[in-house]
Amino acid sequence: MTIADLVARSYGGGELQIEEVLAVTDAFTRTLISYPSEGLTLYGFMNTPEGGGSFPVALVMHGYIPPENYQTIAYTTRYADALAQAGYLVIHPNYRNYAPSAEGPDLFRVSHTVDALNLIAVIKAQAGRPGPLQQADPTFIGMVGHSMGGGITLRTITVSGEVQAAALYGAMSGDEQRNYEKIFEWSGGQRGLEELNTPPEDLQRISPIFYLDRINTAVSIHHGDNDGTVPLAWSLELCDQLQALNKVVECFTYPGQPHTFQGEDDQLFIQRVIDFFNQIRG
Repeated sequence: MTIADLVARSYGGGELQIEEVLAVTDAFTRTLISYPSEGLTLYGFMNTPEGGGSFPVALVMHGYIPPENYQTIAYTTRYADALAQAGYLVIHPNYRNYAPSAEGPDLFRVSHTVDALNLIAVIKAQAGRPGPLQQADPTFIGMVGHSMGGGITLRTITVSGEVQAAALYGAMSGDEQRNYEKIFEWSGGQRGLEELNTPPEDLQRISPIFYLDRINTAVSIHHGDNDGTVPLAWSLELCDQLQALNKVVECFTYPGQPHTFQGEDDQLFIQRVIDFFNQIRG
């Protein structure tokens, strides 16, 4: 589970498949997809823009939802749809333990990162070949991660340089001690019990915050100052740390916005993400 372990291992194997068509719009077709990771079959949806040619890829990573309440078309679908309308081939993974994906271990959400890295490797292997990813352009892969999905995204770009641009939105901390304490608080002591009593030295080896110098991905950070779930200070500190390391980073605070943005600021956020991805693509 350590950053060093994740860096040392290999990823990929198997193929992404289309299971069924979920929706057809003027701008894109949404399909239910499956892909393999660590012997598990995982699901999600993919938005493929209409038209010919190839499309840059964006992964949209949702935040924590109680698995029993999760549906594949989640709240983050609006971000996936906006990116598809802007010309990105978008994949929105369900994660393991989120039906219909298979169940598997996921201490500290590390396996969600492994699953994301396996998905990225599959995309790069299948891109341009006949099949569901024929129109994927593997030279640009972006990630948008909200809350827990932001933590997954941060770990992913700390481990791998395969992602060109990442947007962190109300993201969890890169410090797993902080995350554990906050999750324990939110859940009234019901979640994270299996992570209890992890030695501090192991938490440090697992936590991306201690390995930010590895990041070569351009980062865009977004957080509401009325977020009652994830502290704004975590994003502000991450912004300062990345700037101090001379990383490519931009940082935005949204006055009055809660953990999940609403109204005009929500539209502003996704437009900033699209503009950021377009800028990094050149």
